[in-house]
Parts: sequence; structure tokens; C-alpha cells
Amino acid sequence: MSDNRLQKISALENKVQALDTKRASLVQELNQLKKLSNSNSSAPVTQYSPPADKIKLFKSLFRGREDVYPKRWENTKTGKAGYSPVCGNQWKAGLCEKPRVKCSICTNRFFLPVTDQVIQNHLSGVDGNNSYPANFVIGVYPLLTDERCWFLAIDFDKANWQEDVKAFALVCKENIMAMRLIFLCGHWLDIVT
Repeated sequence: MSDNRLQKISALENKVQALDTKRASLVQELNQLKKLSNSNSSAPVTQYSPPADKIKLFKSLFRGREDVYPKRWENTKTGKAGYSPVCGNQWKAGLCEKPRVKCSICTNRFFLPVTDQVIQNHLSGVDGNNSYPANFVIGVYPLLTDERCWFLAIDFDKANWQEDVKAFALVCKENIMAMRLIFLCGHWLDIVT
């Protein structure tokens, strides 16, 4: 085959890939608009709403990986804190060898999925067996296994945060991204899109 044909094939493959990417973006945007139009027709979720409505709202705003979730931990002796994936085998005799074996290399790790009960526990601050009263806090892994995400959480907290927000809003407007929640606390701003 001639070099000219190979170049043309490569160029066409690149165009097809670009169209596939654009199509996926448009489908995602369409689904988000449908979702927003459906959610606008229902009553707002308040503190008096049933737990199922609060869980549904939480899942729509903080949509991420469903096969695993992180839970906040704190070491009272060292003062260190962070988030780690929840493992169904943690501290089980014969399966978990912490602290000798790090979770990241453990062959017995068994990540637990996000469930409505886990979200209910997070919203109430208590885990299923009440062993961590007012301390049960989960996180979310927003980057899906196929490298897509449904939301961004961005902190604007430097001296020129207002300029950064304007620049971010312009990018959102140009790319048709909706800014769904804005939290202004003191001298910083969080935006969830």
C-alpha cells in the first residue's frame, strides 16, 4: 500500500475517533439535560423529606464509582486522617494481615460497593452497627474505571479566587457545563458541576 493511502487511512481513523468522542460528549450532555428536566418537576428535597429522597438526591449529585467507596479514618494517637477504600475483609483473622501487609498489595482485599444503606449511614453519621457514632463519613471516587466522571469539585481559596471563578465560569459556559451547586463560606468558594 502506498504512503498516501496509509496517511489517508490514519487521517480517517482520527476523524472517526474524534466523532466518537464528540458523540459520547453529546449523549452525556443530553442525558444530563433530561435528568435536570426530570428532577425540576419533582418537589425539592428538604430536611423533612423521606430518607429515600435524600439518598436519591445525594446519588445524583455525587455520582462516582459504585463498586468501591472510601471511608474517612482518623488516628487519635498521631492526629493523621485520610480516606481509604472500604474492605470487607479488614481485620478478619486469616484474611487481613494489617499492619504487616499494606492494603494496596493485599491479595485478600474485597472492596465493598456503595449501597443506599451506606449513603444513609453517611447522611446520619453512623455506621451499620453504630460503632462509630457521629463519625461515619464516606467519600466518592469520581473518576470511573473508563476514565469518565459525572462531577467536579473545585476549591477556589487563594487571594484571587474571584478571578479564578470568573475564568472557570467562562469555561463552563463555553463547554455547556452546568454549575449545579455553589458554596460560599468565608473567603473561599466550592463549586460542584
